[in-house]
Amino acid sequence: MIGYYVHHQGRGHLHRAECIAAQVEGSVTILSSLPRPPSWTGPWVSLPPDAADAPDDPTARGRLHWAPVRHPGHRERMGIIAGWIGREDPALFVSDVSVEAAALARLMGVPVVVAAMRGDRGDEAHRLAYDLADALIAPWPQSLPEPGWPPHWHAKTLHTGGISRYDGRSRPVPGRGGPASRREVAVMLGAGGTDVTESQLGEAARATPAWSWTVLGGPRADWTDDPWPVLCRADVVVTHAGQNAVAECAAARVPAIVIPQDRPHGEQHATARALHAAGLATVRKDWPPPQAWTGLLAEAAARQDRWESWSPGDGAQRAGRLLTDLSLRARRRAGCGPR
Repeated sequence: MIGYYVHHQGRGHLHRAECIAAQVEGSVTILSSLPRPPSWTGPWVSLPPDAADAPDDPTARGRLHWAPVRHPGHRERMGIIAGWIGREDPALFVSDVSVEAAALARLMGVPVVVAAMRGDRGDEAHRLAYDLADALIAPWPQSLPEPGWPPHWHAKTLHTGGISRYDGRSRPVPGRGGPASRREVAVMLGAGGTDVTESQLGEAARATPAWSWTVLGGPRADWTDDPWPVLCRADVVVTHAGQNAVAECAAARVPAIVIPQDRPHGEQHATARALHAAGLATVRKDWPPPQAWTGLLAEAAARQDRWESWSPGDGAQRAGRLLTDLSLRARRRAGCGPR
C-alpha cells in the first residue's frame, strides 16, 4: 500500500497523481480535500478543509507552511492522515505537496517521496521536506535543473520530464488548425486562479481578427474537463506556467505562449525561465498589450517543435517504477527487522 497526499490547489496535482498511480504495482490510496473524481477507482480518503481567515502562527515561527494553532480543521486533517497510516501501515507515502503531511508520515516511520517544485525552495519548511524525503520526483528534464539545489537533493532526484494525462493519447483529428485566413488560438487558464481579466482577453481577440480565440477556464468560460481536442486543433496555445498546463501543451506538441502567474516561491516564473532558456516556448513576463498579439502569435506558430525534450511521454511510468521499487524495498527492510 502507498499513501498519496494530493494538494487541493488547481487540478494539476490530482492529474499527476492519477497518472503515476496507474503505473504503480500495488494499491495506492489518495488522501485529499479535493472532491473524489469519477476517474479514480482506487481507495480515497477525504480530508476536511483547513483554511482560516485569521490563523494563529500558521508557520510555526517560519519552520512550516501551514500548521495553525488550535485550528480544528487542521487538527482533524492531521488526525485522519495519522489514523490512516496507523491502520494501513503503508510501505511508502507520497506528498504532492505538503510539508506537514510529509513530516507527519516520516515521524510515524514511513518512507516519504516528495513531488518537487520549481522556484525558491530554500526556506526552512521546504528544506525540511526535501531533506527528509527518501526521493524527490521532479517533473521536468534533467537537462534543465533547478538552480541552487544542494547536491544531496540532486542525488536523490528522479527527473521524469513533464507528466501529462495525455501522454501517449492519439490525436482526435488528423491535423491542427483551420484555413490559413482563420487560425485558432486556445487560451488555457486552469483552475488554480488567474491574473488575466475578461477585458484583456477581449482586447487581444479584437486585435487579432485573423485568429479565432477559444478560452478554457478563467473569467470567460466554464471549466473544461478534457481540453485535449482543443489543444490538438489549436495553432497556438496561450497558457500560464503551471507544471500541468505546460505538460499538456508538450503532450499535444502545440506551440505555446507561456505567461507565468504569481505563485508562492516564484514557481511559475522559474518554469518560464527554463522554457525560455531551452527555446521551447514563447515566454512573456506579463500579459502583452493588444497591439503585440498579432506578431506574438505569428512568432509562436513558427516555432519549431522541441517539446519532446521537455516531455518524452514516459514520465508517469518512470515515477511509477520508482514508487514501486521504493515500496518493495521498504517492505523487504521491514521483513528483516527484529522479531
